[in-house]
Formats: sequence, C-alpha cells, structure tokens
Amino acid sequence: MAHLWITTAPLYSHTDWGGLLKTAQTLQRREHDVTWVSQNSMAGAMAAAHIPFAPIRRAGWLYPPPPLPDADSMPPQEAVMLRYRRALDTWMSVELVSDATAALIELAGEMGKPDAILTDAFLPAAALAAEALDVPLIVGGWIAQRELNDDSLFPVQQSLAQESQERLHTLLSRFGLRGVNFAGGAAPSVLSPHLHISYFTSEWYLADAPTILPQTRFVGGVKATPTDDAPEWLNELPDDLPLAFITLGTVFTGDYGFYAWAAQAAAAAGLLPIIAVGWTPIPKNEKPKLLAALPCGSRLLNFVPLDQVLPRCKLVIHHGGMGTTHAAVLHGVLQIAVPHAADQRGNARRIAQASVGLNLSAHEVRHGALVEGAKALLNDPSLQANADQVAAQFAALGGVEVAADEIERVVTPAR
Repeated sequence: MAHLWITTAPLYSHTDWGGLLKTAQTLQRREHDVTWVSQNSMAGAMAAAHIPFAPIRRAGWLYPPPPLPDADSMPPQEAVMLRYRRALDTWMSVELVSDATAALIELAGEMGKPDAILTDAFLPAAALAAEALDVPLIVGGWIAQRELNDDSLFPVQQSLAQESQERLHTLLSRFGLRGVNFAGGAAPSVLSPHLHISYFTSEWYLADAPTILPQTRFVGGVKATPTDDAPEWLNELPDDLPLAFITLGTVFTGDYGFYAWAAQAAAAAGLLPIIAVGWTPIPKNEKPKLLAALPCGSRLLNFVPLDQVLPRCKLVIHHGGMGTTHAAVLHGVLQIAVPHAADQRGNARRIAQASVGLNLSAHEVRHGALVEGAKALLNDPSLQANADQVAAQFAALGGVEVAADEIERVVTPAR
C-alpha cells in the first residue's frame, strides 16, 4: 500500500482534468492510502467522494481571479493580453505559491512524507514541495512536453515569458531548489520527470507529437453511467427536447455577453440552452441584463451534472477547459470552443483538428460566428459520426483503471 497525496487548486473543476478524482477513488479501492490536499473549501466535495482530506491554509491559487475590465471595448490583441496576464496571476502568484509550498512541507512534518504527490498541472506549490520533500511528482490530466522556445509561443505569451521565468526563479531561490519538476525554456511549467497522465488519446495530440515526452501515458476515458437521480429541472424537460450546454467553467466566468450570444446561437439552431455560470456571484446590475438576453426557456444554473446532461445534448459551447472538453468527447457531443487563456487555446485547436467541433475567437463570436457555426455543425452528419468514433477511441484505452496502473508503477518501488 502506498501513501499518496493528491493536490489541486481549491476549485471543484480542478478535481477533474478528465478523471483525476475518479483515479483517486480507483486507487483507494485498491487499498492505497489516498489523501486529498487543498484548501478547506474542498472538504465537502471530498467528503461526498469519500476521499480523506487534509486542509492547508493555501493551495497557491488566486480565487476569485482579478476583476475583468470591459474587454469588449479593447483592441483584440490587448484583450488577449489581459486574459493571459490574469491567468498567470491566478496560478503563479509568488506570495501565494510560497505560502502554499510552506504549508505542504509543514503538512509532511505532521503526517509524514507521502510516497508521491499527484497534482493538477497548474499547482506550482506541489512541484516545489515534491522536490523539497524528495518524493516523486505525478501530473494528472496533462501531457509532458519538451521545453518550448520563443518561436513556438503566441506573441502575447512571448511578452509574458520573461515575467514567468522571473517568478519561478524567485520561488526556487526562496526554497533553495533547482526546479527539477519544472520545464525550462521560454514558458516555465510544471513538468514531472516520472509520469504525466493524459485522459485523452495520442491521436488527439497528433499535431503535438514531436514535443511530447516519453513519461506521458494516454489513458483515454469511459463515460460514466449516473448513479444518482437527475436534477428536478432536467426531469421537467421533455425527453425528446435537444439541449445545448453552455459554460465558461469555474474561474473566468464574468464574460456575460458570451452566455447570451451562445444561448441565442443554440436557440437559432433549434436547441434549448442550459447555461452553467459557476459559483462566482453575478453583480446585481448584470444579472437582469443577462436574463433579458437569454432565449425563452433557457436554464441559468450554477452547476450542471455533466453525466446527466450531456447524453441529452447535441452541442456544447464553452471556453475550451480540459474537463468540459473531455466530457463532451466521451459523450460524443459536438463542440464550439471559444478559448480565453492558458490551456484553453490548445484544447480548442485540438477540437477543430479532431473534427469534433469548431475553434472560434472572442472577436469572431462578437461578430455573429456562433450562430453560423452551430447550424453548420448540426447540419453535417459526418461530424457527428466522427465524434462518435473519437469517443470510442477514448473508451478503448481504459480510462482511470489504466491511470491507476501507471501510478502504481511509480510508487511501488518506493515501498
């Protein structure tokens, strides 16, 4: 039996990445000692999942994110820069990451060192603490890629690369570390030398193949059969009513124009919009305007159980988040991704490359591309057939059971 920590940002969406929480449950069923480590706001979710939980004062993640100014009035390049800077400030704040790293080291002093730390890819504190404790780091939900140079980055990423490097250098200096769990190059990122688990397929990353490192294991995923009751609002809808799911995830949820445009596009394509806006409060002056802009019958919710809703969906319009992308693929649902920052651009690009949906820019959305895109996707039977084929490829790899096998290969020698 191995003693494993799983560390994530204090957001429910970060328990996923295609199967991270389900992998933890699988390891626990195999009688490993699994502890989820994050801020106390995650205690309820872990209790519901029956995973032991250890709170720390900080996980190193800034939430809520910095306020979003009115990006609609900005030039497109300036708006993109703003979104990328907000993303960097969210996951690599020097002070927050420093405090989180210290908290993890202190926890090891209280509980004993784990045999390995399994983390989401946007938690630098886990990478720093694993090096400080001299235990293997495993990244869940993200491929391992070779160092990127300036030529492979978007211009906006190039402009922030130096600042990213400076922040990482400051963190390493504070703890006297070498950075063994970080990629070098122009854009520092968390990189395990041991194992990266991707809940996608190698075919999904075909265009990225030259950059993928051998510690990456592709395990795909299998859509889950719900074991709980569907929410009342879903049961009230006619079974033959086709739905569209619309979301911006749980972090950068304040683009209210997106929800309205996406809902209108879905309705124009003959679908009922189901909109999840997360738990960040909507300002009082914004909610009436949003509700007034939604088509009749739309459902505006904080949270949507994807395994219940996606089987009834014909289309997902979203931000390109890893978990949403993965869930839509498993259920064979066509997608339109409008990426905002971070990993979302790569996810959106791969959605288009796999011919399971479209990759649109915020600029294109503001000029009406969602309506045309939604109708085009739904009127092409070959695209739905392709989405079904991709879902079958994911299921064939085995999902979380294979992920647990790979983790055991890393931790077993440590016992």
